[in-house]
Amino acid sequence: MANISIFAVVDSQPTTTQYLIALTRIPGVGDVIAKKLIAYCGSPEAVFKQSRTALEKIPNIGKTLSEAIHRSDALKQAEGEVEFAQKHGVSVIPYFDRTYPERLKHCIDSPLLIYFKGNTDLNTARMVSIVGTRNATRQGKELTDSIAEALVSANVTIVSGLAFGIDIAAHKATLKASGSTIGVLAHGLDRIYPPEHATVAKEMLANGALISEFPTGTKPDRENFPKRNRVVAGMTDATIVVEAGMKGGALITAELANSYNRDVFAVPGRVTDTYSQGCNRLIMQNRAALITSADDILMQMNWTDQAKSTKPTNQKRLLIDLSPDQEKVIGVLRVKEARVDELAISAGLSLSRVASVLLELEFEGLVTSLPGKVYKLQ
Repeated sequence: MANISIFAVVDSQPTTTQYLIALTRIPGVGDVIAKKLIAYCGSPEAVFKQSRTALEKIPNIGKTLSEAIHRSDALKQAEGEVEFAQKHGVSVIPYFDRTYPERLKHCIDSPLLIYFKGNTDLNTARMVSIVGTRNATRQGKELTDSIAEALVSANVTIVSGLAFGIDIAAHKATLKASGSTIGVLAHGLDRIYPPEHATVAKEMLANGALISEFPTGTKPDRENFPKRNRVVAGMTDATIVVEAGMKGGALITAELANSYNRDVFAVPGRVTDTYSQGCNRLIMQNRAALITSADDILMQMNWTDQAKSTKPTNQKRLLIDLSPDQEKVIGVLRVKEARVDELAISAGLSLSRVASVLLELEFEGLVTSLPGKVYKLQ
């Protein structure tokens, strides 16, 4: 059962949700700037109550944006969004809420809010995206089916974009295996695109979800799909590319996953196959690890769930002086093995700082990396 956000439509303070939505409706105020405004002003409401002069003093805001905030009718537009959400059971989840995808939260360009409809946790322990061409071959669909089915058996949530081809094959296979699957949409939740997938989308709500950063009325325009792809890549531990040509959304998703320091896997194919060329190129350029089955993914992600040895081990004494940040990371790793993003959350440090600390600790021989970019104490 999904946790209901404190900013969900059933919230006793709908005005807070309205202010939050309104920020996304102001021209020139994107996700990064909106988060900065909230950080400086203290809350979504406070942004709209600040004077023009006070807003202009915030770095990179200036006169144009401050005037846009005061002149905007965004609050009125947000009223309709709140009404739609209340009527259709949609939750509005802001980036600072505990039900917002933690993995996505650490991406600098993560959405200010997510519109959510469904019945699943956006922060399950294991989550991967499966993407590929819209012109999937029979072999590609069959391989997608087998990978999704095996991942579901390992308690992995499957994320994709509800598009034709590999995307819809991944969703259908997950549903068939009684797994949880999340569709990330490039338009508002007032429609399903393509409409041929409406039935599957409805089935996904029982043990999965449909999510979007776009308000109602947003059409599935071309420029929305790269934005959608960054959510697909950012909210998962890894991205799997089954089939892809030399251009397309699947390769964009893979590149975004790489930029977020997430694992990327690709299925190789014959050099003469059009929809293997993108996968082969990712592998050749070391932008993706080669896989042929779900077993390869589970092994590389360290998700094989093999019984751990019960033999007691002597904890290594730390014979060097640790910095405060190093102590935080070591403290987390004393409890469990963890990925970089998990360490960042638990230690309260940025991803870049954790990466730097891990490198320092590796040089000292105190930590080691495992497959799947998991770290543990030596």
